[in-house]
Amino acid sequence: MTKTFTLSSLAELNDLAATLPKADAQAAQAATDRQNSLTKPPGALGHLEDLAIFMAGWRGAEKPTINVAQALVFAGNHGICDRGVNPFPQEVTAQMVLNFEHGGAAINQLCRANGAELSVVALDLETPTKDFTKGPAMTEAEVLKAMNAGAAAVNPDADILLLGEMGIGNSTIAAALAATIAGGTAEEWVGRGTGSDDEGVRLKASVIKEGQDLHAQLLTQTAGALLAFGGREQAAICGATLAARAYGIPVMLDGFICTAAAAVLHGVDPALLDHCLVGHASAEPGHPKLLAAIGKRPVLEFDMRLGEGSGAALALGVLRSALECHNGMATFAEAGVSDG
Repeated sequence: MTKTFTLSSLAELNDLAATLPKADAQAAQAATDRQNSLTKPPGALGHLEDLAIFMAGWRGAEKPTINVAQALVFAGNHGICDRGVNPFPQEVTAQMVLNFEHGGAAINQLCRANGAELSVVALDLETPTKDFTKGPAMTEAEVLKAMNAGAAAVNPDADILLLGEMGIGNSTIAAALAATIAGGTAEEWVGRGTGSDDEGVRLKASVIKEGQDLHAQLLTQTAGALLAFGGREQAAICGATLAARAYGIPVMLDGFICTAAAAVLHGVDPALLDHCLVGHASAEPGHPKLLAAIGKRPVLEFDMRLGEGSGAALALGVLRSALECHNGMATFAEAGVSDG
């Protein structure tokens, strides 16, 4: 029987953490014991050891493998672009989707290099979300449609899921989501995105403040940040993250925009992101602060700020290396080496 995950209301999110699968503690302990028996000082491989143990817990195996790595890039357009928050026109979103499909983007090269199967999901690009300074960006029905589209795109047989996004204007959405979930002023969260100048950065902060004031009541509701500020790609990232959890698949999030989307789930219940890694710390100024707020350590820090899932795909190579060491190294007993 094919596994499926769908949501019929946002209220369902409140109780999901208690019903979704959790990491296999026995497999994680077995992996820990194996790490401590390999021909190296304990802890000598640093974060590589943590990654291997993490994968063991979520794949339920002492020696987990990555046979199928799925990468999903969700694309959406935003009504807030009517306020001039981005230096590029929204037509670029659809143009970049075509570039992804034709294999010409950075994410295509990184997925090929690191062994991931890439799919791009365009979400009603011809119908941008609403300008959130005039009303909620999306209705609950629209949010659920996008979340379920994200969930439906997940391959239940994947061993790891990489998530990324594309959407002109979505750095403004990310800053609004981060400010809502982690607190602070809009000015603390906005960055230059795809190339905004100082005036553009000030404009981003200004429109986010307008949205916060307009939607103060809505932002107290479950996943109200998605309703208020929108982003079909952000909602799809949330849906895919939850579907992966339902299927026991660990997730590698990309940079600031992707992490800000998933942070909405953290705002509902931090346990909803227990199965998530973060591929890299983006050069966008809000990302390190958001990572601290949700308690996530990035795999890499390469000063990247492209999006597209590029940091997640690059980190997949590190994750594969962690598992090669974990699974392939000899133990002290196997190698005939004294461990003390």
